[in-house]
Amino acid sequence: MEMIDSSNDSPAPKRLRISEAAPDAEAKTATVGARAASSRLVSLDAFRGLTIFGMLLVNNIALDTATPKQLTHADWNQGVQFADLVFPWFLLIVGVAIPFADASSRAKGWSWWARAGKILRRTIALVLLGCLIDSSIAHQPILDLGVLQIIGLAYLLAALAYSLPLIGRALLVAVLLGGHGAFLQFAPVPGCGPGIQAQTCNVVDYINQHSLQQFHLSGLLSAIPTAALALIGAGIGDLLRRDRLTPARKVVWLIGCGVALAAMGWLWGYWLPMNKAVWSGSYILYTGGLGVVTLAFFYALLDARGWSRIALPLTVLGANAITAYVAPILFKVYILQSWMWTLADGTRVPLQQAMLHSAVAELGPVGGGVAYTAGYIAVCWLVLTYLYRRGVFLRV
Repeated sequence: MEMIDSSNDSPAPKRLRISEAAPDAEAKTATVGARAASSRLVSLDAFRGLTIFGMLLVNNIALDTATPKQLTHADWNQGVQFADLVFPWFLLIVGVAIPFADASSRAKGWSWWARAGKILRRTIALVLLGCLIDSSIAHQPILDLGVLQIIGLAYLLAALAYSLPLIGRALLVAVLLGGHGAFLQFAPVPGCGPGIQAQTCNVVDYINQHSLQQFHLSGLLSAIPTAALALIGAGIGDLLRRDRLTPARKVVWLIGCGVALAAMGWLWGYWLPMNKAVWSGSYILYTGGLGVVTLAFFYALLDARGWSRIALPLTVLGANAITAYVAPILFKVYILQSWMWTLADGTRVPLQQAMLHSAVAELGPVGGGVAYTAGYIAVCWLVLTYLYRRGVFLRV
């Protein structure tokens, strides 16, 4: 997730912001000391917005047993569904933004140490923000490795490795994914044997349970393949920054890269199943490839053809992604799930349950569930639209 200075359609910023998980996605860096905002890739904001929308939809679906299969996570070793695309697409977007942020910092004359310090500060901010979210959900202080923490670690490793030449980064991706994949397939697990055979019988779960959990570091192994995905994204960002390529050629290259990545992931899946829980290499390549193809579609329409205004509903979400991620969770925890409401029969329930109960009573289980989810997303979008119009953006 990364953020903002301004975009072709964005209003001029009115306030100092604190941006997001990843670096500023600028297509043209500003001159040193100049306040004029640089052009942004509208396609990247729109792609990020689509990912945010997917997250809000998957996390707030209220259809119980009527939930469409694509809005649930795939079963163990059973491939990929739409819900499984959200997290890796965030990581891909983080990586795509890295070259733009690096170019911006270099244009300002920053040394390597200054750039590394900025990367480290953003990583710490993401980790702390992730711990705040997880602690809020648990209603007690928690130090762990949740979604934002993993994004932060992946960003840290990928952003620092970006100083390597392209061939070096490509080799590093191959080593990270190949080594991690071999570890998943061949490392012996006491009482289970090698391989990711079952959800409670695999090497990642064993290491989490017997080594990392006591230090609140369960999930640390996922930093390896997720960093590889962010590095793949950085390569895509390099492609988008190449001035020598026409927009049409960039679209062709993007589609080619995306299809190649997805095909490699699909083929690898015959030996190493696609598995989100352990971040298998086949899952990384397949979801990353689909993400690159989706970005190509947005780039062709919004940046190459200039139809940026049609993407405004998504851009509103993508331009303020940290707010779009954090605010709905905290709102749900501290208001919808904490404030109590008295139903007609005198029962006191959390406000969230009362709202859903009322919608279901009026529209039925499916209609009420759809109305609740649509209303929740609509409120989030309206708040973000207000902030967008005011030029207020949250950054880390």
